[in-house]
Amino acid sequence: MELVLLSLNPFCMFFQMYGRYTQELGAYAKEEAARLREEGVRRRSVTERSRSLELLENDKGCCAKCRICTVRCQKFLISCVGEDWIFLILLGLFMALLSWLVDFGIGICLQSQKWMYVNLESNVFLQYLAWVTYPVVLITFSAGFTQLLAPQAVGSGIPEIKTILRGVVLKECLTFKTFVAKVIGLTCALGSGMPLGKESPFVHIASLGAALLCKFMSLFGGIYENESRNIELLSVACAVGVSCVFAAPIGGLLFSIEAMSTFFTVRNYWRGFFAATVTAFMYRVLAVWNRDEVTITALLPTNFRQDFPFDLQELPAFAVLGIASGLGGALFVCLNRQIVQLIRNQKTIKKFLMKKRLLYPALVTLLVSTITFPPGFGQFMAAKLTQMESLETLLDNQTWSKQGIPEEFDSNSHSQAWKHPQVNVFVTLTLFVVMKFWMSALAMTMPVPCGAFMPVFVIGAAFGRLVGESMAAWFPDGVHSDGTIYPIEPGVYAAVGAAALSGAVTHTVSTAVVVFELTGQISHILPVMIAVILANAVAQSLQPSLYDSLIMIKKLPYLPELGWGHHEYYNIRVEDIMIRDVMYITLNCCYRDLHDVLLTGHLKTLALLESSESMILLGSIERAQIQALLSLQLGRPRRLKYLRDRATAEKQETSLSSTPTPSMKPLKPALKRPSVVDCPTEIPMPTSKKWEENQLDEQVNFDNCMIDPAPIQLVENTSLHKTHTIFSLLGLDHAYVTSIGRLIGVVSLKELQKAIEGSVAVKGVNVRPPLASFRDSGTSGTIMNNENKARDLHKLWNRRKLMSLPQEHRASDSDEKSK
Repeated sequence: MELVLLSLNPFCMFFQMYGRYTQELGAYAKEEAARLREEGVRRRSVTERSRSLELLENDKGCCAKCRICTVRCQKFLISCVGEDWIFLILLGLFMALLSWLVDFGIGICLQSQKWMYVNLESNVFLQYLAWVTYPVVLITFSAGFTQLLAPQAVGSGIPEIKTILRGVVLKECLTFKTFVAKVIGLTCALGSGMPLGKESPFVHIASLGAALLCKFMSLFGGIYENESRNIELLSVACAVGVSCVFAAPIGGLLFSIEAMSTFFTVRNYWRGFFAATVTAFMYRVLAVWNRDEVTITALLPTNFRQDFPFDLQELPAFAVLGIASGLGGALFVCLNRQIVQLIRNQKTIKKFLMKKRLLYPALVTLLVSTITFPPGFGQFMAAKLTQMESLETLLDNQTWSKQGIPEEFDSNSHSQAWKHPQVNVFVTLTLFVVMKFWMSALAMTMPVPCGAFMPVFVIGAAFGRLVGESMAAWFPDGVHSDGTIYPIEPGVYAAVGAAALSGAVTHTVSTAVVVFELTGQISHILPVMIAVILANAVAQSLQPSLYDSLIMIKKLPYLPELGWGHHEYYNIRVEDIMIRDVMYITLNCCYRDLHDVLLTGHLKTLALLESSESMILLGSIERAQIQALLSLQLGRPRRLKYLRDRATAEKQETSLSSTPTPSMKPLKPALKRPSVVDCPTEIPMPTSKKWEENQLDEQVNFDNCMIDPAPIQLVENTSLHKTHTIFSLLGLDHAYVTSIGRLIGVVSLKELQKAIEGSVAVKGVNVRPPLASFRDSGTSGTIMNNENKARDLHKLWNRRKLMSLPQEHRASDSDEKSK
């Protein structure tokens, strides 16, 4: 009955198909029948489950009640496990547990190194061997294990995640092998004591955990198979990765928005906050459970003065600290990039390191470990302390310089490491900042899972501590206010310097919030924000962020950010950077044209035009669809059909030309002869060029081809700034440039990237596009150009009106009467 109604009213069929006008009625009927059969199977399964549940309910017994409860719980869990909050809770708990386990492994490695160093005090040479050999072994193992299992786990991982969030598919960056290599390699790398960070790799690890969890959750709900939804969950995982390192849920979410996303979806706010809060809570609960903490507190709690946190006279010092941190952040990014380019440009060094992949990290570790050897040069830079212990002492309220030579430190605290009988704390802090600065930039180039946020954070804290100690020396009596003396607190300057330098390197302001949550105090919000904003202003005007610099080094397909203060972005237009020689196909082209297009280019999509004369853009076709059209035209089924038709024609000719004669041969040998129709697998394919040439000369039938009727189009006057915004917001790979519907060019991510980098590289020069002189020639040319465009538009409209456009089929009166 349904098929009869569909045949009587084709418009209903088209309405139910939602615009699929190319499908025939028979195919649509088959799809509907298959869908109805699937629904019937699902209904039968549901009824069987309900019947089994009814049988269990009718059964009177203790076991039956337990089975009923089990079945109902199973149904409830399967229905609820696909919810967002379940996914976010699982992700938060898993990442908190993993972060705690990684910290536990790192602590064991660092304690083992200290144990060997302390037990070999009687022999300095053995101490040196133990101090150097231990990190070399760990770094070499980390580099070798990562290289063998998953080379994609090398580095921080944030550049790859930024590229994936933009819509680019990077193979094997979110696999289980990469996850295992990242976790084990990071534990060994940080356990060696090298100046490397944990925060950036854990952003990648959290993204890996979210991707693997999505694959698992897809077994319960098909919504987790949606790619766009999974990308949104990856942005949530970035917040979780920061939160499980610093126990800072708010700062983690804000950092993920600033550092990872060009445009952030507002509906992800509650997901990010919820998952980051679960992670931070569980991370601190595990510390209490392991008796590392008495209760849930901040990771590095401080006791800064609350009643009078700072004086207005100190604000210029905080501003100078922010500006200096901005210069230092830009210098750090530049130094790291120069080291990588130096190694790549030297062909002999590059070839040698390609053959001996583990030699470079071993040499870098040997150099850093030798310099930081405590009885040697390490005694001037507190080399005995780990990064967390150094950060804890730098945030201390005690003023070291006020006590003269630091011999009056508390012997039970880690501050004793900053004491030296020959030099004061100013020399120690200066050497620490300078040496850790270039060592961190060098250590980041090793092929191991590592980050730079924590080393930069510690360096900024040391630099802020140096400024704070200088202020305390210049104002030994403190700041006088209303007759009350308030001493200078160098720990406050350390917190401000840590936030400013890390914000300058990453081009983020959320590091201020991370400092507030890390220390547990927000009383110094004004000096921290002033320093962070000034540091960002200076750093962004000089260098890209560290993550964008790594993207450029790795040559990932990512669109660079538009800096501020560059007015040429508004003067350059799409017509200045677009490619005018566009590969396209027309509506009346033949299969030979498709074949030539596939051989000459490697584009993923091709423009479909009405004709070569009009150049009117009708849509775009993917390369896979063109290959399918050629396979359908020249594939095996067409060749078999050609052979069958030729065999049938030859048989008819022979039957007409010769008279049949009775054959006395037995029937059995005749039955053994293979038939051309019955055995198609043994038929030799036609090798004649004539048949293929005839097939290629036929006109293409686009009825069964998927065509995008509305590709992204830009007009030729679109500015570079607007084009960058559209590409970033929509995650585009290319866009067609049209003028009154006519295709005049195409602009891709590559051309846009070259235009932005080219305009950024030119300093102090007014960049003029090639066609800018024609725009400023006068108003007469503009008026004439507008008149020509209007005339062309009228011609195009009149020609389109004369063309016969397909119209919807309307039921005739006879059809209505028959109904």
